Amino acid sequence: MYQNKQIAVVVPCYNEESQIEQVIATIPDYIDAIVVIDDVSRDNTVKVIERAQQGNPKVVLIKHDKNQGVGGAIASGYKWARDNNMDIAVVMAGDGQMDPDELPKLIEPIVNGETDYTKTNRLFYGDAFNQIPKVRYFGNSILSLLTKIASGYWHIADSQSGYTAIGKEPLQLIDWDKMYKRYGQPNDLLVRLNIYNFRVRDIITKPVYNVGEKSKMKVHHVVFTIGWLLIKQFFFRLKEKYVIRDFHPLVFFYFFGFFLMAASIPLFVRFMYFWIAFNHIPKVNFLAWMFAVIMGIQFILFAMWFDMDNNKHLR
Repeated sequence: MYQNKQIAVVVPCYNEESQIEQVIATIPDYIDAIVVIDDVSRDNTVKVIERAQQGNPKVVLIKHDKNQGVGGAIASGYKWARDNNMDIAVVMAGDGQMDPDELPKLIEPIVNGETDYTKTNRLFYGDAFNQIPKVRYFGNSILSLLTKIASGYWHIADSQSGYTAIGKEPLQLIDWDKMYKRYGQPNDLLVRLNIYNFRVRDIITKPVYNVGEKSKMKVHHVVFTIGWLLIKQFFFRLKEKYVIRDFHPLVFFYFFGFFLMAASIPLFVRFMYFWIAFNHIPKVNFLAWMFAVIMGIQFILFAMWFDMDNNKHLR
């Protein structure tokens, strides 16, 4: 236990036979349960975990019947922690790239009642730009910006960080069966946390790369996949938080903003056609396009401002 709180560490695994035993061995003694989820590994990951179980009774092995993705593995671990009445569940990857010495930084704000969910932020660490591979840095930065807009947590960054801790209340309240199953799980979770007005805090931490297994993630594929997920979850959050559970006029600002921006497209196409075909721009057409663009941007910016103000207490 840690300050009278029961803590579980959730470790999603897929083909991590070379690192998982070391990951388990370095988890601190104050952790009450080490929940390792094998997502149908093709190597000897399960055998290595079972060997670790023999020397450590805290190790719990959950084996999936079919591959569900990292989000599905984390959801299985969260459900175990929920059903076993854990106070905090921490997620650590099975590839050895998360420092167990950082655990107290993640769990103490939750233990002290200061926040409900913590996550590491590698992007704000001193020399992060030179330590993180450039493709990952820029991909993560783009997704972090989109996640701010989609989730309503405007103060966070490094949205793809998987080193997180979640408190008992959100652990019990969120429906983990509806959680996104793949690599966008942290983004989806932030959206759902915001709907319930849970507090989220970033913990600045040193980036760790080139340790253990190489990442199986393809950055270009992930950016587009998660980008589309975030667009869908943005509208899901607006509906759930600002229409169904409560009401806020920012939904009208977003609606008119998007409507005017969409209306500006055919207006732009029309005046470009006249310009190219006849070397003439209809003044009314041009002014209508300018009005739609300027007003659309203003409506959207005001909506974002309202959203920031409404969520500023969730730090």
